[in-house]
Amino acid sequence: MASPPPPLPVPSMAASLLNSSNFKGVLLAVVSSAFIGSSFIIKKKGLKKAGASGPRASVGGYGYLLEPLWWMGMITMIVGEIANFVAYVFAPATLVTPLGALSIIVSAVLAHFLLNEKLQKMGMLGCLLCIVGSVVIVLHASDESSLASVEEIWELAIQPAFLLYTASAIAVSLVLILYCAPRYGQTNILVYIGICSIIGSLTVMSIKAVGIAIELTLEGTNQFKYFQAWVFLMVSVTCIMTQLNYLNMALDTFNTAVVSPIYYALFTSFTILASVIMFKDWSGLSASSIVSELCGFITVLSGTAILHSTREPDPPFITDLYTPLSPKVSWHIQGNGEIWKPKDEDGPDFVAILRQDYFK
Repeated sequence: MASPPPPLPVPSMAASLLNSSNFKGVLLAVVSSAFIGSSFIIKKKGLKKAGASGPRASVGGYGYLLEPLWWMGMITMIVGEIANFVAYVFAPATLVTPLGALSIIVSAVLAHFLLNEKLQKMGMLGCLLCIVGSVVIVLHASDESSLASVEEIWELAIQPAFLLYTASAIAVSLVLILYCAPRYGQTNILVYIGICSIIGSLTVMSIKAVGIAIELTLEGTNQFKYFQAWVFLMVSVTCIMTQLNYLNMALDTFNTAVVSPIYYALFTSFTILASVIMFKDWSGLSASSIVSELCGFITVLSGTAILHSTREPDPPFITDLYTPLSPKVSWHIQGNGEIWKPKDEDGPDFVAILRQDYFK
C-alpha cells in the first residue's frame, strides 16, 4: 500500500508578510516617517544658519530660501510625502496613517543629538499620548467611498456643512495671522502650529481632489477640462504656501521635539474633522466607534497640553554681540568724602571709581 504524499509546506507568517502588498505599504510608510522626521531637523538647522546672517523666519525674513541646507530639508520632506502617498497604493489607510507618528520619534531623537534639544520625561508622556490618541482616531475611521469625477467632489465641497467649516477655518486662521501672530506668536506655540493645522486640513481636502483628477485623467477621462479641478489646484497651492510659511516660523521659534508632535496631533485632528464633514466618514460608524474617536481626540489634546507645559524655552537669538558678554559695571563716584554706589547685584562686576576732580 503506497504511503500518502508528504504535505505541502505551509509558508510562514513572516514569508507571507514579506510577499504581501501590505508589507510594501508598511515599508514605504516607515521610510516616509524617517524622511519627514529628518526633514524637521535639517530644515531647522538651515533656518538657524540663515538666521545667523540675516532676519529670521520668525520675524518675517526669507533668507532661508537662499540656504542650501533648508532646501535639502525640503527635498527630504517631499521624498517622504511621495513615499507616504505611494504607501496608500499598497496598504489601507488604517495601516499607513498611524505609522506617520514614527516621524515624531525620529525628529525627537535627532533633535536630541543634533540640536541639543532635551525632551523631558513628561514630554515623553505627552508624545506617547499624542501617538496613542491619533492611532485610536485613525483605527476607528471608516472606509471612504470611491469617487468617479471631480464634479462629485465639488458637490461634496459646496454642501452647507463643509462650507460652514471652510468659512470657520478661514476666519480663525485670519484671526491667528492678523491678531495673535504679531502679539503672541513668539511665546505661544499654538499660534503658528494652529495656523498650519487648520490650513493643512483644507490642503488635504484640495490635494485629494487634485489627486483624484490626475488619476482619472491618466486613466483616460480628462478632469482638467472642468473648472473645479483648477479651483482645487489653486486652493492647494495657496494653502501649501501658507502652511509652509508658518511651519517655518514655528520651527525657527520653538523646540523641534515639541513642534513635531503638536503639529502632528493638531494636523491629524483637524484633517479628520474636515474629512468627516466633507466625506461623511462617520455616517457608517457605530456609536461605539464614534465615542472611541472622540476619546482619541481628547487623548491627543491631553498630550498636546502636557507637551506645551513641559516645553523648555529656547535661548533668545542674539542680535547684539556685546550684550551677552558685557559685565555688569557698578559706578563708584567719590566726591567730598562720600561714595555712591547703586544697588548691589549678583554676579561679578567691574568697579570704576571716578573722583570729583575728574569733572572739574
